[in-house]
Amino acid sequence: MVDKNIYIVQGEIITVVSAIKRNSRWNTHTPLDEEQDPLLNSFSHLKETLNNIKELSDVEPNVFLRPFLEVVRSEDTTGPITGLALTSVNKFLSYGLIDANHEAAAEAIENMADAVTHARFVGTDPASDEVVLMKILQVLRTLLLTPVGAHLTNESVCEIMQSCFRICFEVRLSELLRKSAEHTLVDMVQLLFSRLPQFKEEAKSFVGANMKKLKMRAGGMSESSKWKKQKRSPRPPHHMVRSASGGLEQAPPATLSNNNLTGGDLFIEQVSLSVPDSMASSMSSPTDSGLDTCSKATSREDLTDLDQSSSVATTPGTATSPSTEPGRLDAQSEGRQVDRAQSASVESIPEVLEDRESVTEQSDSASIHDMDYVNPRGVRFTPQQTQRDGAALIPYSLPCLRELFRFLISLTNPHDRHNTDAMMHMGLQLLTVALEAAHIAPYQSLLGLVKDELCRHLFQLLNVDRMNLCTASIRACFLLFESMRGHLKFQLEMYLKKLMDIITSENMKMPYEMKEMALEALVQLWRIPSFVTELYINHDCDFYCSNLFEDLTKLLSKNAFPVSGQLYTTHLLSLEALLTVIDSTEAHCQAKVLNNTAQQDQSAETVLVEGEGSTNDHVDTTTEAGRQVNRANGQNVPEADSVPLPPTSGHLMAEKMRLGRQDQEETEPPAEKKEPTKPQRFSSCLPDSQELLDIRNKKKLLNSGTEQFNQKPKKGIQFLQEKGLLSSPMDNNEVAQWLRENPRLDKKQIGEFISDRKHMELLDSFVNTFTFQGLRIDEALRLYLEAFRLPGEAPVIHRLLETFTDTWHKVNGSPFMTNDAGFALAYAVIMLNTDQHNNNVRKQNIPMTVEQFKKNLKGVNGNTDFDQDMLEDIYNAIKNDEIVMPDEQSGLVKENYVWSVLLHRGATSEGVFLHVPAGSYDHDLFTMTWGPTIAALSYVFDKSLDDAIIQKAIAGFRKCAMISAHCGFSDVFDNLIISLCKFTTLSSESAENLPTVFGSNGKAQVAAKTVFHLAHRHGDILREGWKNIMDSMLQLFRAELLPKAMVEVEDFVEPNGKISLQREETPSNRGESAVLSFVNWLTLSGAEQSGLRGPSTENQEAKQAAMLCIKQCDPEKLITESKFLQLESLQELMKALISVTPDEETYDEEDAAFCLEMLLRIVMENRDRVSCVWQTVRDHLCHLCVQATESCFLVERAVVGLIRLAIRLLRREDISSQVLLSLRLLLMMKPHVLARVSREVAYGLHELLKTNAANIHCTDDWFTLFSLIECIGAGIKPPASFQVTSTSPDIDTGAQSDSELSHHHSEVSLDRGYTSDSEVYTEHGKSRMPRSVTDVDVASSGWLVVGKDDLDINKVPASGSKPLLNPLVNQYSLTLGQDMGFHDTKSLIKCVESLSFIVRDAAHVTPENFELCVKAIRVFVEASLNGGYRTHEKKKNHKYDSQKSRVRRKPREKEGASRRAKASSQRPSRSHSDDEEDEGVPASYHTVSLQVSQDLLDLMHTLHTRAASIYSSWAQEQRHLEVAGKKIEADSQTLWTSCWCPLLQGIAWLCCDARRQVRMQALTYLQRALLVHDLQTLDAVEWESCFNKVLFPLLTKLLDNISPADVGGMEETRMRACTLLSKVFLQHLSPLLSLPTFAALWLTILDFMDKYMHAGSSDLLLEAIPESLKNMLLVMDTAGIFHSVDSRTGYSDLWEITWERINCFLPNLREELFKQTVIPQPDPAPSPPVELAQLVAPSPPASPPPAQAPSPVPEPKTFSRPASPQDPPPPSANGNHVNMASHRPPGWHSGLRHCIAVLAVPPETLGLRPGSVAAGRDREVHLA
Repeated sequence: MVDKNIYIVQGEIITVVSAIKRNSRWNTHTPLDEEQDPLLNSFSHLKETLNNIKELSDVEPNVFLRPFLEVVRSEDTTGPITGLALTSVNKFLSYGLIDANHEAAAEAIENMADAVTHARFVGTDPASDEVVLMKILQVLRTLLLTPVGAHLTNESVCEIMQSCFRICFEVRLSELLRKSAEHTLVDMVQLLFSRLPQFKEEAKSFVGANMKKLKMRAGGMSESSKWKKQKRSPRPPHHMVRSASGGLEQAPPATLSNNNLTGGDLFIEQVSLSVPDSMASSMSSPTDSGLDTCSKATSREDLTDLDQSSSVATTPGTATSPSTEPGRLDAQSEGRQVDRAQSASVESIPEVLEDRESVTEQSDSASIHDMDYVNPRGVRFTPQQTQRDGAALIPYSLPCLRELFRFLISLTNPHDRHNTDAMMHMGLQLLTVALEAAHIAPYQSLLGLVKDELCRHLFQLLNVDRMNLCTASIRACFLLFESMRGHLKFQLEMYLKKLMDIITSENMKMPYEMKEMALEALVQLWRIPSFVTELYINHDCDFYCSNLFEDLTKLLSKNAFPVSGQLYTTHLLSLEALLTVIDSTEAHCQAKVLNNTAQQDQSAETVLVEGEGSTNDHVDTTTEAGRQVNRANGQNVPEADSVPLPPTSGHLMAEKMRLGRQDQEETEPPAEKKEPTKPQRFSSCLPDSQELLDIRNKKKLLNSGTEQFNQKPKKGIQFLQEKGLLSSPMDNNEVAQWLRENPRLDKKQIGEFISDRKHMELLDSFVNTFTFQGLRIDEALRLYLEAFRLPGEAPVIHRLLETFTDTWHKVNGSPFMTNDAGFALAYAVIMLNTDQHNNNVRKQNIPMTVEQFKKNLKGVNGNTDFDQDMLEDIYNAIKNDEIVMPDEQSGLVKENYVWSVLLHRGATSEGVFLHVPAGSYDHDLFTMTWGPTIAALSYVFDKSLDDAIIQKAIAGFRKCAMISAHCGFSDVFDNLIISLCKFTTLSSESAENLPTVFGSNGKAQVAAKTVFHLAHRHGDILREGWKNIMDSMLQLFRAELLPKAMVEVEDFVEPNGKISLQREETPSNRGESAVLSFVNWLTLSGAEQSGLRGPSTENQEAKQAAMLCIKQCDPEKLITESKFLQLESLQELMKALISVTPDEETYDEEDAAFCLEMLLRIVMENRDRVSCVWQTVRDHLCHLCVQATESCFLVERAVVGLIRLAIRLLRREDISSQVLLSLRLLLMMKPHVLARVSREVAYGLHELLKTNAANIHCTDDWFTLFSLIECIGAGIKPPASFQVTSTSPDIDTGAQSDSELSHHHSEVSLDRGYTSDSEVYTEHGKSRMPRSVTDVDVASSGWLVVGKDDLDINKVPASGSKPLLNPLVNQYSLTLGQDMGFHDTKSLIKCVESLSFIVRDAAHVTPENFELCVKAIRVFVEASLNGGYRTHEKKKNHKYDSQKSRVRRKPREKEGASRRAKASSQRPSRSHSDDEEDEGVPASYHTVSLQVSQDLLDLMHTLHTRAASIYSSWAQEQRHLEVAGKKIEADSQTLWTSCWCPLLQGIAWLCCDARRQVRMQALTYLQRALLVHDLQTLDAVEWESCFNKVLFPLLTKLLDNISPADVGGMEETRMRACTLLSKVFLQHLSPLLSLPTFAALWLTILDFMDKYMHAGSSDLLLEAIPESLKNMLLVMDTAGIFHSVDSRTGYSDLWEITWERINCFLPNLREELFKQTVIPQPDPAPSPPVELAQLVAPSPPASPPPAQAPSPVPEPKTFSRPASPQDPPPPSANGNHVNMASHRPPGWHSGLRHCIAVLAVPPETLGLRPGSVAAGRDREVHLA
């Protein structure tokens, strides 16, 4: 089967031949002879050849191509025929008829390129000519972009490019054709630069001797002259169009006309090759089937680094002959559209100029073709050296790319007059493609061009006023700095400064779009990862670079603030740039949060420097994947059948060419294996922040020193020495180095400073800093003079030059005869420079010629001449390139100078650019940017109305917050919150308007949501900002926008357990009078009046919106989530809440209460770590409670809060003791303030005990609780130890209302809420009022005054740590003698409930609280006596008088008038009275108080009966308690003193209650208690104390007129008491008899019988008492107590005394009972018998407990209160006075008195004055 390809070629032959024949017939009207016509002849030969073969590959490609190419080259063919031939060639290429693997392929391709670039044809009309040109473009594109195109040589590629450029820049061609040429060029450039990684840079030795230097030149002839030349061509009739001139012939450049071109194939002239022997083998002709075992040596050498170039250097042969790739590449063409608005004034068409350098320098190019190629089927192919006359065809590589790159750069030079705008634009466009396609940095030859010309031209284009050029230039700059900034440190600095100039330009001509574009460019650069960081570390942290990052940040921030107030794109772009830094930092923070370990370790190791791998070559990434795909596709497709694709785009073709190359990896661009270069100023490649900070500080000092030096050098040096940057005294070398390396120093000042005579040594050091070795004297001088400004004075110049020449001469091995010769020559060079370039000199003289220059220097070199060639070189160098004196030039000269300085700096170690991993110095960058950014964000947020922008600003705020939280910058976060709080309008608006304003302001709502979101999310980092957030919360509270849950707080008294902090306004409550409200109404404006009528719909909607927004903000979360806050933040939050406390100006009680509640809730949320914040909270509560002088809502909330905390926190072991201790704060409150909150405390304590009684273990804590219960329930004054000492002694000024004292006390004009005992006594003493509980008045129905009965208390201060559990009280009184004040009934009831709770649960009664419990019960017994009150006056309702109790904030604007006016009457404050009634006593009260008394009785009885068993169980648990040093005894004595006696006294006291029911019940209980079995164990002493401490005081008390209304009841009570007395006496007679004081006891009993006989008005007692007495006497008589053996009568003295006493009131009793004669009264004179003395002195109680009072008689003073006189005694029934004040058993004195009377004691000593007791005692002692 014949190869189909043969048919294709045959078909094309027919088409072309027929066209030639047709054309010929038309022209000559004669048929052509095929033999004669060379074109037809070659076609006929080809036909024959094709007929004889089966496969097209059997013939060389040249064979079937030659006839077609001859047609293309022929000058005689017309355009259409040439077009057909071109179409055929294109088809052959497209179908891949030229096998890239064929040995002759390279030659064929070279032929084709040559023919097409030198195509000739006879022009017909412009349109059809352009079609041919179009086809030429098409063929060139196809040729370069098919796999065989890789065989093209460097020269051919340049020619192809040049041809395309010609068409592109030829203005007379149509737009379409020029654009097509442009697209073709884009594809070609794309291909060539995409293939860059496949090429290797030649060794340096080879670069110069590469081959014919390729020169593509823009410029040359003007277009008119060129076309004129064409018209003078040898064949004028034919209009010849030439697509490009052939530039490969070695002919002079002028010979560009057509006759130079031969019709033959053109090759490079033969080059003599000197091949080293070792290479001979690899150049042998191919062995069979093209397989060869290639010597490995060459490929090894190909891989050597550029620095280690070997003698045999190689150009990369990597792209020698890739085969067509089977498998289809589906990709879109990447040809780029080009800006069509191009100028049409092209002055010249680029042409190829050939270089006349000798070709023989190519001797080193031996081993070029030793690169292997392995096709996809695994066949190794060694390229054939196609030789024609000995010349090798070398595939194109880096040289043509470099030439193309250079040419493109030259197109962009704005100072070249040949470059039109269109050409510059084209150049920029193609450069952009090149930079996009390739990573140029690794190629030094290309990098050199980038550093110098490219950057220079691009920056110059920024000054052009044509937008499209600027845009294109900025785009190219971006690509450069994105990939190569590591090599362009100073270029980058200059570029950014140019952009800054554009942005800040005030020039009116500067279009707004330019500024926009410059900002866009900045934003784009800022977006490059780690760009900003590198900018900061390489420029801001470099001593002699600008602070680019800092300056740009300031500029952007300033630029984000619109001057006019209107936001434009520039402002938003500036903001965007600022936010870019924030965005990237935030992204890094997020990444670190997610993965904080592995990545950091890696990034620290791989620090990239000098562009090493800093940008990934995007080609590489796609290749790997592509390579795999294509291999897979082409795996089993036979190559012969594979149809090549027409090229789609340059880039894709380059990809295909890379595939299948086995040595791909080996020939990647040479990776720089050297260590990353480290700038000298850093200690490592990743310096830490502190190091950078030090550098920046040093830089500031250096800049300051530089400024001073530029004004006065000496001053600058001195400044730097002071700062320690230069050593002192001056080190010349150091200063010289500084003068050299600091580019900011004024060159003129340097010149003056170093040339000063005083600094001769410095000048030597300065000159020594230069490296003059190997430099010609003019070159060295140029270097020297550019470092400073040469002063004008001759001697100074002489000095400077002399030092220079001496040094130069020495380092260069003294090339001249003498130093003077060098000096003269240097001077001559300076003169020559002035002569050639100084305008003033040039005006007067014609510049010097080289001859004149040489002549001037004749014989100067030590009487001989200098080397003439050297002088000529010097002359030319100076003439062509002026030695620029710095600061003197302007314009282009200065620009050139500045640029050369920049390049020079870049080449030194200063130019080292450090690459760092992204995110390395985010901390530092953020520190610098946050201020400007937040300011800009705030401004934009404030001014913008566009939602998108507002959202952007908010996103910015959030990101800043995230970063500051991540880095721990609390100041930043606070600043941010404060800024945002301003936008919420919460703090600025008044509370009335707030719902409306906030609800209708979307921006404010967004700000509020953001504030709360940030506080929730990053609350840990908040410090100062809490204050603002809490202020906002307060405003929301005032405006009633907070969720209900936040304003409702726990309460103990309210039935539902909740109370709202916001007071509801109820019309009935209005405190203001009608007149006042009318006046208020008159003063309101119309708008406000309408506001009063009710809110409008809009306002209601706004309020709804506001409420919804606040709900979404979830302010409550701040409290509930506070448990997750860091401690420091939590403390700040609490501080912020505490700061809202009473101060005179802006204090509002509700606000303070709200803040207090939030504080308490936060403490409860944080109960796990409450110990850290407890002290703060306690101090705050202390301030609120203890300092309060009057009760108010806030105090009430503080008290409730304290108890709530205690309830919650008592379960926590670590803090419980502190919490209980802090409850003492309540006891430290002013008594009248505490009284007003007593109900809350009572209920709270009840709750506390119910929930936590088991957690209270310590006696101190129980003491605190019981003290509180007593103070609250019974109105006792707190223990003195807790009272805060105030300056005025014991007086709380102004703390009482009028009704607090009853009218009886009104004469005592005291400014306090209670009256001291002595005052009452004195007052009442005047009126001889009986002082008993009955007479104590009631201040108001809810408040009970509990008087104390004839009793003083010594307030013994408790020691700091442990209060005295048994304060000294009179044990011979039924009362505890506590100082009682008013108490609240409900509090009393609740407290009794609490006590009952403790007592009834055995678990809660412990040794620690037993005695306290007993004492408390007795206190309540006293408090509840008689139902707690006697007289009821009309009570004053003790509600909070809202006017007085609420401290008002000074009204803000209208606030006082409206909101605060309502508040005066808002809260229906709680009355601490009984709520049901307004006056009189509540109906239910009696039952309640009765119940209380009964409860108390029951409690006492319970304790009394259980005491013995409780104590014995405690004694059994003794083992573990002994360790603690406590000893519990269960003996009767202990039980009596600590339990039974106090309880019996309590019960006895209730027997004195005015209410009959209570009295009777109490008596029953008392009787039961006294006769209980447990008491049988008591001994005589205890029974005696039972009489003294319980029964006698009871009987004494009952003598008073306790219940005047209930006479009969009282009689009965007295009778029962007497009966009880006699019962107890008789039951325990036997132990009592053992007492030495029995007689006294007995006489006392008789005394009481006497009194009781006369106490009643009825006969009840008159009958009952004699009966009782008879019983006792009979029993005693029976017991033989009255009998005595010794006495003369047989009766003892006791008998006598007894009857002596009884006869006073029952004279007939003895008769009745004993029928005996009365013993006559004995003589008073004889001294008493001994027994009587004993009988008189009562025995002291056995071992009294330490805290109890000593026995009554011997030490009476212990108990008297010196401060006040004795109480006035109540008159007893029989007229005898019984003194209840002295601490003795009641009735004792009567008995004693009688005894003493028997002994004839003078009666004057028996008065009841103070001291009477003592007098009696003295007498007794004397008598004894």
